[in-house]
Amino acid sequence: MSDIAIKIENLSKQYRLGVVGTGTISHDLNRWWARIRGKEDPYLKVGQVNKRELEGNSDYVWALKDINIEVRQGEVLGIIGKNGAGKSTLLKILSRVTGPTTGLISAKGRMGTLLEVGTGFHPELTGRENVFLNGAILGMTKAEIKSKLDEIVSFSGCARYIDTPVKRYSSGMKVRLAFAVAAFLEPEILIVDEVLAVGDVEFQKKAIGKMQDVSKGEGRTVLFVSHNMSSIKSLCTRAVLLQNGKVGFDGPVEDCINRYISQNRSDATSEVPGEIPLNHKRLWGSKGAKISHVFLSNEEGKMSNELLFRQPLNVNIRFSASEDIQNAMIQVRICAIDGTTAVFSSTLDGSPKGLNIEKGEHEVNTRLNVKLNPGEYCITVFICSLAANLFYDSVHEIYPFRVLAAPFDSFQPAFDRLPGFINEPTDWDLSEGLKLTNL
Repeated sequence: MSDIAIKIENLSKQYRLGVVGTGTISHDLNRWWARIRGKEDPYLKVGQVNKRELEGNSDYVWALKDINIEVRQGEVLGIIGKNGAGKSTLLKILSRVTGPTTGLISAKGRMGTLLEVGTGFHPELTGRENVFLNGAILGMTKAEIKSKLDEIVSFSGCARYIDTPVKRYSSGMKVRLAFAVAAFLEPEILIVDEVLAVGDVEFQKKAIGKMQDVSKGEGRTVLFVSHNMSSIKSLCTRAVLLQNGKVGFDGPVEDCINRYISQNRSDATSEVPGEIPLNHKRLWGSKGAKISHVFLSNEEGKMSNELLFRQPLNVNIRFSASEDIQNAMIQVRICAIDGTTAVFSSTLDGSPKGLNIEKGEHEVNTRLNVKLNPGEYCITVFICSLAANLFYDSVHEIYPFRVLAAPFDSFQPAFDRLPGFINEPTDWDLSEGLKLTNL
């Protein structure tokens, strides 16, 4: 127990929908009568599961239900899940912004929290005054805050505006200063909710670097909520997936992210393999063309979502054109499970000229001779114009498939998996008589 920074036991939070307060007088009387008899609150039994997309028939909902998590000192815990899964509610309870309905939380040390833009800032006070205000809230002396002030201002990049009232700051400047305060005033536990997405790229890199220093170098604990899977993967040592107010997965970061992304993709699936589901969101497209099917086929020409390592990728695309299209291009991207592009190809690879597509149904097949490392991938397809900045249709991150490790044989090294996505042999041109020396 000595190395446990946060322990959450059977934590639940119930909200009443539609009204502010405890409800009606009859509800209050029923609660009072249950308490007098030593019984449980009767309204804690009627709450429905936290599914924001479903219309319920109860006035009560469990935002969190039976959460059990332990976080060790120096650990960086990522918390992921859909909007409305209960992530922010959990952090608010940990930060004592609100209380739990049932359950216990044990925390060791001071907490610095950054739950939303400008958390804890008084808009009429200057940046400098807010630094001292936040430090006092964390229980620090004026001398301690002064010793850190220069570092805070330098890290935030707001030196020019530090004596300007915070109400005149942009949202990005507020986040910069608030994060600097939370990180440099040395709380033992740092809680950060999605707010880093408001900052620019340069600040996000600085913030993630600082959180790594805080956890690894200084041994402090970080709880990090984000929808940016790359940040979660690079920063966290463990992750928790919240689903409808419950813990859906708790374990290694890679496994947690894969579970989360697979869960999201399963919400938009079709009963026909390879067919684009009707509820799939198409981000761009003039509807001059419509992609109907995207799938992989194996060497026998059969549809497959599992390929052996070193097998080529045969991508099949079916689409219809509602009009004659001139000078077009079809692009295919193979993406990793976190959305990162692993392979990119287009019809320009075969010919520098654009395609002339007649009105009607069409099918295109392409063979990608690349050796993907074992792992999980998906496909993104675009049909666009070369002459103008125009997309006719696009489907994103569909047809999830898996590349399996090849069976071991005498000609293959014992390790299939190398860093990165592509596993291609390379030629080293070594001059004769080259001597390698130990430096």
